[in-house]
Amino acid sequence: MMLDWLYSAQVAIATISGGLCLILGLAKRKPSLISLGSIALVELGLLVQLIASIILVISGQRAKNDTIEFFAYLLVALMIPVGAVFWALIERNRWSTVVLAVAGLTVAVMLVRMHQIWTGIY
Repeated sequence: MMLDWLYSAQVAIATISGGLCLILGLAKRKPSLISLGSIALVELGLLVQLIASIILVISGQRAKNDTIEFFAYLLVALMIPVGAVFWALIERNRWSTVVLAVAGLTVAVMLVRMHQIWTGIY
């Protein structure tokens, strides 16, 4: 099964990162090491999830619903923080920080959906 402790940590980190970036964006702060670093933590968690998921599948475990759909969600989730950081580095204004917030919160929602796909619990 998807590692529950990793899932819980990732949802917490993504939600906190999204909330932090939203507060910073609404406070008219441009992207900084704090906002970019928090999204980098989200990306790091997703990379760890990718490695753990590959190991689980190699060891014979499968998602209750659809393993391919699970990996599709995971791969798209991996792209979201990268795109948001790219945007934030190119267009450095407060709205870029809000984009980082949306990325963090989007990843949190995607993680919940990935957990549903893996466990079959809705």
